[in-house]
Formats: sequence, structure tokens, C-alpha cells
Amino acid sequence: MLNIFARASVSRVTDPIGAWLVRRGLTPNTVTVLGTLGAVGSALWLIPRGQLFAGAVAVTAFVLFDLIDGAMARAKGGGTAYGAVLDASCDRIADGALFGALAWYAFDTGNRPLALAALICLVCAQVISYIKARADASGLSTDGGIAERAERFIIALLGAGLHGLGVPYVLDGALWLLAVLTVFTVVQRLLSVGRSAKEQSE
Repeated sequence: MLNIFARASVSRVTDPIGAWLVRRGLTPNTVTVLGTLGAVGSALWLIPRGQLFAGAVAVTAFVLFDLIDGAMARAKGGGTAYGAVLDASCDRIADGALFGALAWYAFDTGNRPLALAALICLVCAQVISYIKARADASGLSTDGGIAERAERFIIALLGAGLHGLGVPYVLDGALWLLAVLTVFTVVQRLLSVGRSAKEQSE
């Protein structure tokens, strides 16, 4: 949902950066891979060790690479089919690493309800993206939904960061809120694809 409203404003900032990096000889795919490796490494190294604030800051920094690689692709006149597949695949890896790390942290601290919420978010994040990919491959359309990738990362990282600063219950509240929103988004997307299929058959 944020992708729709914030895209133009964000592009005004990222497009000049993307163009500058392209002129320096970097490729969008390189930035995609570097951002993913950084996000995965930061999440799996810092969050399970209880360094939630540092982990949230580091993951946020590397996730922003996902904005830059798109700007770079636009600067080159458009992305490639392989670049789109690589970007989507790396997004899923980063999603899995973040919520897997949060589940790991929750299990280590004995907070099984929090671990359950993190696992729900992990599974639903993958399913949300899979529905869109499968719908696109089938020639169907689907609406964005209430908890797309941007919303998922903002809520999860904000909750983790504030928890790392000592704010009580905020991580539990954030992940359970996100668990509800992601389940709702799965249902939203399935219903949207169903409407699209019905319209095509009429």
C-alpha cells in the first residue's frame, strides 16, 4: 500500500543516486545482491544475539538498497527479465532472514508466543508474494493488499528497534499486529485473484 503512495516521492531522491551509481559502472543486479547479503548477514548475526536495535538499523540500511537498484534500472532505460526475477528472489530471502532471525531470538528468550507470531509473518510474507507471482504468470491481476513488503519491514523493524531500546511489549505487539495483517493480506490477494479470474471468464 505504501508502495503506491510513496513511489513518486521516493523516486525523486533515489533516481539521482541510481544514475550516479550507473555512471560509476555498477549494475542494478550487483546492488541487489549486495543489499540482500547485507540484510541477511545483519539479521542473522545481530538479532538472535539480542542486539535488536543495531540489527534493526543495519537491516534497514541494507533494505534501502532495494530502492536504489530500481532507480539504477530506470537510469539504464529499464530493467531486464532476469533482474526482475533476481530482485524478487532476493526480496524473499531477506524477508525470510528477518522473520527467521526474530523467531530465533524469540525461541532463545523463551517467548514462544512471539516465535509463533514471527513464524506466521514469515510464512505469510512468502505466500503474499507467491500469490502475486502466480497470478501474473496466469495472466490474472491482484491488488496490493494492506501489508505489502514495505509495511512488513517498517512494522517489524520499528518493533525490533524500540524493543532493543528497552520499550516493553512493543516487539510482541508489532509482530502480532503484523501476523494479523499478513493473514488478512493473503485473503485479500486470493479474493482479488478470484475476481480477476471471474472477470476474464465472463
